[in-house]
Amino acid sequence: SFIPTLGTMVLGLLAGNLMHSSKSTTKKFFTLIVAGLVGLAVGTLLDISGICPSVKRIWTPSWVLFSGGWACLLLAVFYVIIDVARFKAWAFPLIVVGMNSIAMYCMAEAPFRAFVQDSIRTHIGLLSPFVRLGRTIGMSEGFYARAQTYKPFAEHITELLILWLICLWMYRRKIFLRI
Repeated sequence: SFIPTLGTMVLGLLAGNLMHSSKSTTKKFFTLIVAGLVGLAVGTLLDISGICPSVKRIWTPSWVLFSGGWACLLLAVFYVIIDVARFKAWAFPLIVVGMNSIAMYCMAEAPFRAFVQDSIRTHIGLLSPFVRLGRTIGMSEGFYARAQTYKPFAEHITELLILWLICLWMYRRKIFLRI
């Protein structure tokens, strides 16, 4: 998967060069939209035709094009909202992670992630807030079964919040990991 990974990096470089270019806002936006739609179409066609399956786990070339297409479309949307319309306040959580994306990526991997997950289970339990809420409002036993269904979601959201808070601490102290 080394070559497809390089392809993903090249797509990112091309997008970055486009964003730093002196082209007009409209030209940048429509270039990203067209690139995104072409990436989605070609990636999907390669998968459907059987030429190259779209498999994220092994980062196939069709996945590179498909995911790159989505990245271009999302970049176009964020570009218009944040840079063109100047609606930035809502994006602060994304800025915090973006400024330390390497740190977030490393923290999200084992063994640090396992440490955070074990700490959450030890100190919060995550099912206990659902159980306490259920008892407080007089829910039936079926409530506890449904609460168990949402436990993984609650654990992952709590884990993400903890990792984000670490990135926020780094952001406020101007600690940025760079390559």
